[in-house]
Amino acid sequence: MKYVTLKQTSLKLSQIGLGCMRIANMTVDDVEKLISGALAQGINFFDHADIYGGGQSEKVFGEALEKHPEWRSQMIIQTKCGIIPGKRYDFSKKHILQQVNQSLENLHTDYVDILLLHRPDMIYDPEELSDAIHTLYNEGKIKYFGVSNHNSYQIALLEKYLKDIPVLINQLQFSIIHSGMIDVGMNVNMVEQWAIDKDSSILDYCRLNDILIQPWSPFQASWADGTFINNPKYEKLNAVLEQLADKYHTNKNAIALAWILKHPANMQPILGTTSLVHLNESLEALDFEITKQEWYDLYLAEGKPLP
Repeated sequence: MKYVTLKQTSLKLSQIGLGCMRIANMTVDDVEKLISGALAQGINFFDHADIYGGGQSEKVFGEALEKHPEWRSQMIIQTKCGIIPGKRYDFSKKHILQQVNQSLENLHTDYVDILLLHRPDMIYDPEELSDAIHTLYNEGKIKYFGVSNHNSYQIALLEKYLKDIPVLINQLQFSIIHSGMIDVGMNVNMVEQWAIDKDSSILDYCRLNDILIQPWSPFQASWADGTFINNPKYEKLNAVLEQLADKYHTNKNAIALAWILKHPANMQPILGTTSLVHLNESLEALDFEITKQEWYDLYLAEGKPLP
């Protein structure tokens, strides 16, 4: 396993993290096996959210952790809050404190290493939010702070009020398919659709401000189509993935991850698999590095043009 040092901290995060959204319907025994297998591979980073499985994902993970308290010191646990599904986003102090306390209870831990705001609340009071985050920080319930699915100016506004608590992470959907943050940089001063900046140059902003990008759903084409791996809608891309998988004696998932890891932003992809077989296959991405031309070949195979 390779590790990423989280800037402004001493935390060393496994280069690939395990996302726990899909573990809600697993038994405690199966979650134990998944966690144990991940730890054995050097994965120390586990990503949660209060809404995953309606809270059940945190609960079943917490039950496994309660049986193995020795695991806690080996783990970096991250969770997210701020969404009330189907109703609203909520960055009020009452909601943030309530949800973090519930997550701690679910996870059977006294603190989470990192708390992220899940999606932007467009009518929040930044001073009130700052008060909530400082309260949690001072109580020792969170160690570090970040966001998910935020653009550059939203982060800048947060940091204006957080002052001494930096935004260290931004979790964003990113893959060969979902490459908007790459497209806009590739098409500066062009009129094509790829030049539309949908997130205020978030890639460059995060790099300039030492904010770690955590790509989520690195194999997903869309909610409707599922993965792009072996998906006939992405025939040309899969042909290149297969060609490179043969060259590096690996699998298509590993190649798709290697495309993300090739970027010098040193991102930390989050994998949402519940299968140790699939997890181990994906981890093969850490055993090789694709060339610059191969990175561009994969980008072009998805149908993106070079201006």
